[in-house]
Amino acid sequence: MDTIARTPQQDDAGIRRYRRQKKLTQGDLRERMHARQATVSKLEAGAPATQLRILMDALAALDLELVIRPRTKMTAEALADLF
Repeated sequence: MDTIARTPQQDDAGIRRYRRQKKLTQGDLRERMHARQATVSKLEAGAPATQLRILMDALAALDLELVIRPRTKMTAEALADLF
């Protein structure tokens, strides 16, 4: 299933959802990312100024990739219902 994220909060929720689907703890993800526990916690909590590198490390650790494509014509309300 693709996850469409247009806001940092939606991106954070997507990371958390995929981590849980893979039955990983934040500690497991931390080890795969070679990061600190606080970094994973901040990433999923939507802490400001999360660096792109941290996001990319999380995606790689979950065997995911970032896809850039034209936006769908879905309304903001319909998109919010996905989360």
